Amino acid sequence: MSIFDGRSVLITGGTGSFGKQFVDTVLRETTARRVVVFSRDELKQFEMQQRYPNEPRLRFFIGDVRDYQRLYRAFHEIDLVVHAAALKQVPAAEYNPFEAVKTNVNGAQNVIEAAIEQGVQRVVALSTDKACGPINLYGATKLVSDKLFVAGNAYAGGAVTRFSVVRYGNVVGSRGSVVPLFKSLAPGGTLPITDEQMTRFWITLDQGVRFVMDCFELMHGGELYVPKIPSMRVVDLAAAIAPEATLKIVGIRPGEKLHEEMISINDARSTVDMDSYYVIQPELEWWSNGRIDGPMVPDGFSYASNTNERWLNVEQLREMVAGV
Repeated sequence: MSIFDGRSVLITGGTGSFGKQFVDTVLRETTARRVVVFSRDELKQFEMQQRYPNEPRLRFFIGDVRDYQRLYRAFHEIDLVVHAAALKQVPAAEYNPFEAVKTNVNGAQNVIEAAIEQGVQRVVALSTDKACGPINLYGATKLVSDKLFVAGNAYAGGAVTRFSVVRYGNVVGSRGSVVPLFKSLAPGGTLPITDEQMTRFWITLDQGVRFVMDCFELMHGGELYVPKIPSMRVVDLAAAIAPEATLKIVGIRPGEKLHEEMISINDARSTVDMDSYYVIQPELEWWSNGRIDGPMVPDGFSYASNTNERWLNVEQLREMVAGV
């Protein structure tokens, strides 16, 4: 049995890389009653519809998370929501900050309020490693979004709605991923590298989707879930895609980090180690019923891409990006 069986599910940003994989998995592996794709691009919705010509459970809803009234209508008789809609390109957010705030912050508030008003049972919001100790606007807006969703549990009062957050790292082959860029430039014999020391957390779309689905089963409301995933060196990724290419150091872009972090030393004070994942628990008085019984991480702990215990080598990276 799955928590999705017999329920109506909606995903904001449903025509994105994660959304398409999530929809495909839910339709294929569960008996969800209805799966609703909420996004603002009618062309992408049309293209996605062509993949499911005979799927009566699938619905498409054009709308923007900036529009509360549209969300309110879309959430009618919805049981579970995945909030994946975001403006996530770091340089674009740096140069269009007001737009990033409207989507990532105001949009999060709209999702929370519409979910509570319509009696949605559970909401899982997607975060990013860039929300931990943010140095760019995108990360800052996602940190605010994370805080809003955690606090949304108190805001809901006696309503049935519960909110949790999932935070993970770079997704192999997602829109904006460096993999398609490297592959397109490989024939030219030169790949641009921001810094030879740069590291990133690395997760596949399938792994990300399945972790989110698992968190719907696990959540009480208020938790921030972080999967234990491997790190990779960007130079190793370049070697996996184009081993003969020359690497050209171009420098770090505005708002970019050398290494990413998913749990800071300050977060560690309330972080539980659950073997295959971590849970950052709220440090708020209202959150007690869902307190997790598990080992706390040690003092001074942080979960960063450069100090990770798990690493992908060139051969593993080559295998991962083969189908991208």
